[in-house]
Amino acid sequence: MKAMIFAAGLGTRLNNETSGKPKALVDVGGKTLLERAIEKLKSEGVSEIVINVHHFSNLVISFLRKNDFGIKIHISDETEKLLDTGGGLKKAEVYFKGNEPILIYNADIISNLDLNLLLKDHLKTKALVTLAVRNRETQRYFKFDQNKQLVGWINKKTGEAKISRRENFENAVEMAYSGIHIVQSEIFSLMPEIDRFSITDFYLELAKTQSINGYFDNSELWMDVGKPEQLEEARSLFS
Repeated sequence: MKAMIFAAGLGTRLNNETSGKPKALVDVGGKTLLERAIEKLKSEGVSEIVINVHHFSNLVISFLRKNDFGIKIHISDETEKLLDTGGGLKKAEVYFKGNEPILIYNADIISNLDLNLLLKDHLKTKALVTLAVRNRETQRYFKFDQNKQLVGWINKKTGEAKISRRENFENAVEMAYSGIHIVQSEIFSLMPEIDRFSITDFYLELAKTQSINGYFDNSELWMDVGKPEQLEEARSLFS
């Protein structure tokens, strides 16, 4: 399986941490977030990784060239224009030839989720997209019906809702996205013509006609270290 690490974000939530470097190079217990993500993917059998860069892209590129991680790594350069999550994946299409599933992993996630179990579920259901989700408190939730099919999205703070399948929306289970998911390579043929777009909105539109499934993740460790309080928690854990 090939993988993509989303590492192009601005890291605005970390303020002082990212004033002189990208979020992907923030240190947790003597290793950068990017290094932890690469090691996680490699340890679970990923054969090749694409990493997108934008914010302080020169520092990320330099870091990757200076370190030998023992795995083939490609850089998808968004220095000139940040393409958002959907556009970032679309730009990286050139690196994903063939029909094998593609794992997508956010650089600011630390998790012990068994990625092979996620892949096994993805292949079993024959979904176009499988989103790893958790039962945790947040502001924004994906909603899934009894078959774990994505039926919509809701922002609890603002009340905004986006509905993919109205007949199942009201009684659907609310789950928070884990920053990890798998897609089939045919996803590229369904993408919009524009170069910059949100992957969330794209999947919510696809869910009206395609199989976009949830994988309910109950793993012990999951942290979004793009948030200051969870970054400090992670540093304590890995100190």
